[in-house]
Amino acid sequence: MSRRPHIVIFNPDQWRGDVLGHMGNPAAVTPTLDALAADEAVSFANAFCQNPVCTPSRCSFMTGWYPHTAGHRTMSHMLRPHEPVLLKQLKDAGWFVWWGGKNDLVPGQNPLTPYCDVRYKPDRPISRCLYERTQALRGAPDSSAYYSFYAGLLDTAPEGTHQDHDTAYVCGAIDLINRYDGDRPLCIYLPLGYPHPPYGVAEPFYSITNRAKIPDRLPTPTGWAGKPSLLAGIHARQHVTGWSDQQWRELRGTYYGMCSRQDHLLGRLIDALKRRGLWDDTALFVFSDHGDFTGDYGLVEKTQNTFEDVLTRVPLIVKPPAGVACRPGVRDALVELVDFSATVYDLGGLTPGYTHFGRSLLPVIAGDAGEHRDAVFCEGGRLDGETHCMEHESTSASDPAGLYWPRVNLQTRIPEHTKAVMCRTARYKYVRRLYESDELYDLQADPGELVNRIDDPAMAGELGRLKERMLTFFMETGDVVPHDPDER
Repeated sequence: MSRRPHIVIFNPDQWRGDVLGHMGNPAAVTPTLDALAADEAVSFANAFCQNPVCTPSRCSFMTGWYPHTAGHRTMSHMLRPHEPVLLKQLKDAGWFVWWGGKNDLVPGQNPLTPYCDVRYKPDRPISRCLYERTQALRGAPDSSAYYSFYAGLLDTAPEGTHQDHDTAYVCGAIDLINRYDGDRPLCIYLPLGYPHPPYGVAEPFYSITNRAKIPDRLPTPTGWAGKPSLLAGIHARQHVTGWSDQQWRELRGTYYGMCSRQDHLLGRLIDALKRRGLWDDTALFVFSDHGDFTGDYGLVEKTQNTFEDVLTRVPLIVKPPAGVACRPGVRDALVELVDFSATVYDLGGLTPGYTHFGRSLLPVIAGDAGEHRDAVFCEGGRLDGETHCMEHESTSASDPAGLYWPRVNLQTRIPEHTKAVMCRTARYKYVRRLYESDELYDLQADPGELVNRIDDPAMAGELGRLKERMLTFFMETGDVVPHDPDER
């Protein structure tokens, strides 16, 4: 490009990689993303996050570092002022950075001015009906609804208020686009809240999903043999073991409707860019920070140190500016979210001035059929004794009334919160778990990761190769040396 592109980062929270119509899901209503993948963008079928909860994942994709590189592996340890952040790199290079949405990235006690020109504040009141309805439906602490996160059909927001924060932030971004004066390239960062549970949405999105078309859930493992203790512990505490198939389909249908609503908001944003003549000069990135169980394995929500594909595989759709080579469609290449920031640097012609581990996706977007990555990695958990990594800051760590108590309270225990790392290739997944049994899955024979073959002699050769690959990964990414040397 002869001009620096506008960068739009549309970043929903907790969107599974399989809830997309163009990925073959018959129940997913995502026309905006489907049209992009057909005509103008590349959708990555095998994009993986580097941690299955919000803050560590965001710290990773905004730096190109893995969680272990600088110890960003809890919800309460964010990117400190001396650490690189893509938004700051863009702002310092002349982009007008507009941030509309949640943080979960840099410390809340510090100013955000180094990272953005505007941290948007909604101009109208926000409806809180999602959380109010969730609390109203919970019932008694021993009921099956208490930790289900299910809210279902939400009331439409009263006139004069935004339905929720996501609507407010997208409306704010559209207003920015409408007022754009062409002085500086834009970076619009939209870290949105949906489809993160509680599972609730208003019409028309509540009814947009045909429940009968929703794919069957992955079954609850019998006795949890070979699976992480954290999963068994959460399952025992969430009390949803007696739910009927109809109840699960309602929860999943609601979640699908939340995804459809994000797709709709994206469509409104794209329409605004087109009306102002900015679309051709815009690089659009649509991706989530991690996935969601949504009933698979009999669980809801997510975990912090297990790496099932439903948690680690995320949507990633990239539309480059006009003039950048692009063969639209779906790609099967293994990619990681650390590749996002590397791609922005490549498009912007930026040299970031620090070591990172992302790889630009532009060759894959152009149609290069070569291997982008031979393996992808995800990590979480803690060492025994790392009390500062237990996330005691969350009220759910000690109070059973908290929605997250089944998981967050278990994170105060070992081995449930053991440090763990995933190495996944196109066919196999190996998980090294520090204080309990490792995991090994043949994803071709067992895509649901239900049969742990870590002790299968027939898998010994593949296990050895995966362990060797993980060792290389840690050697390559174990630290970063500053680019500016000190005097001796």
